[in-house]
Amino acid sequence: MNVVRLYARVFRELGPERRLGVFLGLANVVLAGTAFAEPVLFGRIVDGLYALESKHGPAMFTAVVWMMVAWASFGLFTIGASVFVALHADRMSHRRRMAVIADHFEHTLALPQSFHASVHSGKTLKVMLDGASAMFWLWLSLFRQQAASFATVLLLLPLTLVLDVRMGLLLVGLVAVFGVLTWQVVRKTQTMQGDAERLHSELAERASDAIGNLPVVQSFTRIEAEVRDLRDTIARVLTAQIPILSWWAVVSVATRASSTLAVVAIVLLGAYLNIHGQLSVGQIVTFTSLATILIARLDQIVNFCSFAFAQTPKIREFFEVLDTTPAVRDRAGAIALSRIRGSVRFEDVTFSYDGKRNAVERLSFAVDAGETVALVGATGSGKSTTLALLHRAFDPQSGRILVDGIDIRDVTLASLRRNVGVVFQEPMLFARTIRENVLVGNVEATDAELVTALGRAQATEVVMRQPSGLDALVGERGRSLSGGERQRLSIARALLKNPPILVLDEATSALDAGTEAKLKRALDEATKNRTTLVIAHRLATVRNASRILVFDEGRIVEEGTFDALVARGGRFAELAKAQFMVASPA
Repeated sequence: MNVVRLYARVFRELGPERRLGVFLGLANVVLAGTAFAEPVLFGRIVDGLYALESKHGPAMFTAVVWMMVAWASFGLFTIGASVFVALHADRMSHRRRMAVIADHFEHTLALPQSFHASVHSGKTLKVMLDGASAMFWLWLSLFRQQAASFATVLLLLPLTLVLDVRMGLLLVGLVAVFGVLTWQVVRKTQTMQGDAERLHSELAERASDAIGNLPVVQSFTRIEAEVRDLRDTIARVLTAQIPILSWWAVVSVATRASSTLAVVAIVLLGAYLNIHGQLSVGQIVTFTSLATILIARLDQIVNFCSFAFAQTPKIREFFEVLDTTPAVRDRAGAIALSRIRGSVRFEDVTFSYDGKRNAVERLSFAVDAGETVALVGATGSGKSTTLALLHRAFDPQSGRILVDGIDIRDVTLASLRRNVGVVFQEPMLFARTIRENVLVGNVEATDAELVTALGRAQATEVVMRQPSGLDALVGERGRSLSGGERQRLSIARALLKNPPILVLDEATSALDAGTEAKLKRALDEATKNRTTLVIAHRLATVRNASRILVFDEGRIVEEGTFDALVARGGRFAELAKAQFMVASPA
């Protein structure tokens, strides 16, 4: 996306407030016109005052007074209009900043897990906030005053030729030289700024990574090393950024030099023309004022362009995320599921994360509604991928998955996921209260339902130990709780959702033996009349499953009940012996 298209899109992001943006832009043009009229009137006032020395008639005096009134009126109008424009520009920019953050946040949450696995969360947050802030300052600056600056230079500069061709050409020439210089600097720094912004993102990623893994940093005495690495990154950021600042400093110096040179050139040419009777003193004053205004406006434009081009990489990254199309999304005409019975069927399903090695291959099996099926196998055998495909964290490259006989790609994501509850291997809690975390399962649940779900998940004691009870904050990712406490709350969350299909991805991995036994009884009760798919490395937790599917390299290699699989003496029997579930032959 080139710069012109990029900034055209920035202004399209004004969305429903584009009409207000257009109005504010036109208001800036009017302000530019009044700014041009003021020095013209002032010059005529000066000529009128000179004329009063030779003509003392009331007509001349009246004309001068009326010009003074008009000049003062323009000034007062400019002040009032500027306040009006600034007020509405501020409000509009703040509203749109919040709106684009909300839109970007919603889109980011809808992106597939593969996207978030490849992009650091620190960078994701930085891209959203930096991009929205950059657009906010661009809107604010442009509609507050920069549109008037552009209007002054692009539209009103040619009008100076009407006042006097020679003086107007001098101003046009000075502005043209200054514009060429600025454009060269823009071209020089554009690529450099992109490199600098990538280093800024690296800085954010490194800092976020260290803070997010603080226990590891402190336990392995990594504080000095992490700080040293961060300082090295900061040094590279400065190395990339300082040359850019130096170039823009040159432009700033050139701006001030141009202002001085323009005024000197106007005065010298004006004095020459005045001596020869070709220009009045008032006209010299007018052009001197116009030169000062134009150079000031150019200085504002340069600062605006400097800022705008510095923000280009941030805004480009912002839109790159928005343009990322979710691989998993609703098809056109997708239907919304009501509450399903819960039968599940995989038909010849193949899926690969990288297109090179299949995570699951030609996978076929069926689960009846209300049945409990366990998936076991070595790490990386395809168990978690299989269940991730069920709730459409990914879509298979071939084959299909059906619930109640309906292809899950033909139904809306929201309705599918309302019917599937997942307890992940890693408990994922928000930095919010216990109540808020459990209500994620069902925001409309009553307190009685909430308490029941906590009780069934053996999590009541977790709440009772907190001074604030259900309103206790659990910290970022639930760090104020133990691993077992976090897992019990995540199970309560799934139970409160009360889905027809329940997925337990090693749900009891973080629990001690006593709590695991209690929870197993609760889950046995919770899984009645509910389709349940369980991933477990501890085979004791799936002994009573209706069936066990044994995975190896993305395929089902064995299937049956616990006792039948042990008797078969195959892969499952080896796993059971390794966990002392069955005796080894003498």
